[in-house]
Amino acid sequence: MSMIDLVAVQEMARTRKLGVAELFDVCIRLGGEGKGEHAVALFQTWLDHNAGDPNAPAVHFNLGVLLAERGELARARDAYAAAIRLKPDFVPPHLNLGSVAERDGVIAEAVGHWLSVVNALAGITGETVGYKLMALKHIGRVLEKTALETSAEDALRQAIEIKAEADAIQHWISLRQSQCKWPVMAGIGNVPRKTLFSGMSPHCLIFHTDDPLLHLARGTAYYKRKVGQPPGSLHALHRDRARNAAKNRRIRIGYFSSYLREHAHGYLTAGMYELHDRKKFEVFAYSCSDYTADRIQLRIKNGVDHWVDVGGMTDEQTARRILDDEIDILIDFNGYTGAARLNVMALRPAPIIVNWLGYPGSMGTPYHNYVIADDFIIPPGYEKYYGEKVLRLPCYQPNDRQRLVANRSWTRADAGLPEQGTVFCSFNGTKKLTAAMWRRHMSILAQVPGSVLWLFGSYDTTEARLRELAKEQGIAPERLIFAQALVNHEHLARYPLGDLFLDAAPCGGHTTASDALWMGVPVLTAAGRGFAARVCGSLVTAAGLPELVCDSLDDYVRRAVELGTDRTKLAALRQKLVDSRDTCDLFNIDKLMTHLDDLLLEMWEDYRQDGLPTPDLRNLEIYDEIGTSLDRDDLEMMTVADYEELYRERLRERHAYAPVPFDVRLWPGDCGKAEEPGRDRPSGRRTGRRGP
Repeated sequence: MSMIDLVAVQEMARTRKLGVAELFDVCIRLGGEGKGEHAVALFQTWLDHNAGDPNAPAVHFNLGVLLAERGELARARDAYAAAIRLKPDFVPPHLNLGSVAERDGVIAEAVGHWLSVVNALAGITGETVGYKLMALKHIGRVLEKTALETSAEDALRQAIEIKAEADAIQHWISLRQSQCKWPVMAGIGNVPRKTLFSGMSPHCLIFHTDDPLLHLARGTAYYKRKVGQPPGSLHALHRDRARNAAKNRRIRIGYFSSYLREHAHGYLTAGMYELHDRKKFEVFAYSCSDYTADRIQLRIKNGVDHWVDVGGMTDEQTARRILDDEIDILIDFNGYTGAARLNVMALRPAPIIVNWLGYPGSMGTPYHNYVIADDFIIPPGYEKYYGEKVLRLPCYQPNDRQRLVANRSWTRADAGLPEQGTVFCSFNGTKKLTAAMWRRHMSILAQVPGSVLWLFGSYDTTEARLRELAKEQGIAPERLIFAQALVNHEHLARYPLGDLFLDAAPCGGHTTASDALWMGVPVLTAAGRGFAARVCGSLVTAAGLPELVCDSLDDYVRRAVELGTDRTKLAALRQKLVDSRDTCDLFNIDKLMTHLDDLLLEMWEDYRQDGLPTPDLRNLEIYDEIGTSLDRDDLEMMTVADYEELYRERLRERHAYAPVPFDVRLWPGDCGKAEEPGRDRPSGRRTGRRGP
């Protein structure tokens, strides 16, 4: 729009000749041309000269939306307030005032605005139900990670009772997991368990069950629901350019993450970026987390060739930036965790996309080409549980050898621990606790007199609940000791007070386990089938203590009791950790990076030779339905001896009713015998093995 047009429209607004529909149309066009400030001015002119117009509340509201998009939160707040003064029952500005308060960090005020909407809309009609649902979900979301978890859960429960939507369900389940409210899927009487279970996110699912076929299928269902097919993939744009460009330059690696800061993930990876072979690779970091300038973030920033902050960019802008940077291999460090940017990956801004280290399982998307693991996490024959092509490192997890540990010698008294008796520690988050594993931990305490369980601190209500649950199992509540939250280097310094780290199941320790091993604390774990249920076994094996990886959960309890009552054996294990720390694979970051560079070259060669693997996602809707039908609280998949036969039985039943097409997992269809484990699979799903 030219300046003359703008002047004319301004004059129309001043003379009350500009209708609301035309006003909105012009402002949208101005915004699309990057002239948001002119749109703001036009809105304001219209309001100054059309104060008595019945549409003024809507104009104030739309002005507020525009100002909020431009980051002018104080002016947006004033615009929303003006809309409410003119029309107190106009709900959208109340909702958006809550969002502005949230962005300002004033959570109590935000919740107050949303509660006013909930309370004002006591009656449910077609017009109001959407607003009430939105307000309840906002309340649940912002309170989810606060001490008001119970209030968040209640808000989400109300939302689910109104309409059982997956977004509200997944947050409600996450809250119940973190509060150790077992059984998790209980308390909403009018919603079937199957509906609740189907709404569970992939990330919550790995805490709930060791069912890797369902993990894969649920990943596919989740990406379809949250992303679907984006309107414009960049896949065709980068194909030829990337191939030709890389002939004359280094291969460009992009790490995409919201964890490039003081975070468990940041602590693991801080020392790896600088170790890429710079003769072969150019390294980019795309950070979608806050710019904190903490020591880990600055170290990562200094370890890469290019740091790009994409936190303020839209998904489309971010994807375009990655495309313009001509990234050849994009490594997704989030997956379905944290502040993941699923739409960025779906736009395919790089020819090769890799799933590594963020989400412990298969993404189940058509655009994640590879997953990086190791021989323990995904042994030969387990490739069927993954959509991506499997490539392996000596140990899948990087570890920083320059981690900071406070120069402090903790005593048991300092940590509130008894002077005598075995200290079992488990510093996994409360989401990883399940009712079944809790009973096992209480059984261990019962069989080791004088022992205590040292847990990472949670909110008061959750700690009180766990003490009550211990009492129900015959364990004195005071035998649970909760460690107060400390900064990471202080937390690491107190680790050696623990005698034996008890891992969780079905989702075991990741960073917490490697921290324990680094500090000389033996870790006892039981290996399952899925990625998350095998990570800890990988770490313990790579640290040189394979004897602490149990074959079953019964053996896990037996070994914990044996070690808890034998100080000599525990001391020998601790010494073994100390002796091997400088040579074991778990902490050999140089070896890992040498192998990682080899894997990246292998990926590039696959692509160059037209052999880029394409995920095979056939029949996953059927696997999701079967896995959902198998779920119940009294069945632990990790303890099922013939897990795959459960699925085959259901597949046979379905096939008898309606033919099930062939797939490369458990159903050979009319193609004869199922493939042998570890053999190459169709559609590029070759298995890649890398040994030490």
